[in-house]
Amino acid sequence: MKNDSLPPRHIAIIMDGNGRWAKEQGWIRIKGHEQGAQSVQESLDACLEAGVEYLTLYAFSSENWKRPKLEVQGLMTLLEHYLGNKVEEMNKNGIRFHAIGRLHELPAAVQKRLQKAIAATAHNNKLTLTLALNYGARAEIVDATKAIAQKVQQGTLSLEDITEATISEHLYTAGMPDPDLFIRTSGEYRISNFLLWQLSYTEIYITQKFWPDFKKADLLAAIEDFKKRERRFGGV
Repeated sequence: MKNDSLPPRHIAIIMDGNGRWAKEQGWIRIKGHEQGAQSVQESLDACLEAGVEYLTLYAFSSENWKRPKLEVQGLMTLLEHYLGNKVEEMNKNGIRFHAIGRLHELPAAVQKRLQKAIAATAHNNKLTLTLALNYGARAEIVDATKAIAQKVQQGTLSLEDITEATISEHLYTAGMPDPDLFIRTSGEYRISNFLLWQLSYTEIYITQKFWPDFKKADLLAAIEDFKKRERRFGGV
């Protein structure tokens, strides 16, 4: 099925290469993450221009806690500042903010910022920006399975009625369409425990650029590449 020049409805991105970018500049790793925040804005601008409805960014995985303590602290501080400074701009541009992952395990101050940003932008409907935070796709599937099993135990859901749709409805991304386009920067060919269920039929786009160098024009180019592809979904 040809895309007929339609943009992807939902784009998911692994924002990879911040640390390596900083190293090339002779800077500490957190400087790469700070510069990477500028690329988030570039991507938002591209999505708004192209008519993309959902943008999901892998911001902090459940495995990222293993990184040096100072880097993790810097990332959490950067996230707090980003959310505190960007709400007004998100409202101006019609961007609804959302977050997925085991958010209850994040620092209390970050949780508070997340809740405020989600509430303050809930009325917007032009573009949904979702940050995956303390996120792991296997953990997401485990959590969904437990929620479904609990309903079966309680008698509110029968075993025979469980379908693929049932699982999708219990994932963190419930209510969102699956991604049409998945992008990973820095040339890595892995999905790294990101949206394992949701990426089943997603088009993949890999770029050698580190995330801080990934600009609006790069995302628009990826969208144009997507438009040229034929999506058969198992058909011919």
